[in-house]
Amino acid sequence: MVKNKMFSNARKILDDFLDVTAGRKTPERYAILEAIYDIDGHFTVEELNDRLSNEKFVVSRATLYNTLKLFQMIHLVVRHKLIDKTKYEAALRNDSHSHQICTICGKVNEVTLPDVEDSIRNARLRRFRKEGFTLYIYGICSSCQSRLTRRRTIRNKTKSDNK
Repeated sequence: MVKNKMFSNARKILDDFLDVTAGRKTPERYAILEAIYDIDGHFTVEELNDRLSNEKFVVSRATLYNTLKLFQMIHLVVRHKLIDKTKYEAALRNDSHSHQICTICGKVNEVTLPDVEDSIRNARLRRFRKEGFTLYIYGICSSCQSRLTRRRTIRNKTKSDNK
């Protein structure tokens, strides 16, 4: 139900923008928008393309990139340049959020940081109206930490066995 409401809001924003700018209301734009708002979390262009293909709606790479660029411009999609690739997400889900990004495996998790959100919400910025924020916290996830610890343990054991 929430997805339907978010998609309806996104569609209205797109419709209004296209009406004001005399843009074309193409089936591709609406199919891409619907696919984006049906995906939970972050996605790559390849994942979006696969989803559209699975729904028997094939679009060119250029159409995907151009549409994503348009959606970014009108704040329907957020683009994240991450360590290993660029990912996108539906912007109407959450205008203000934080990500923890593993610098080894590239895994991205959204985290809730109420103190940070409160600080930014209460910050007085001169001659600037806040619309939202995105925070990136880089580090090593617990899975990668475990793998590194196991490798070090094995390496140290092998060195001591060879002595």
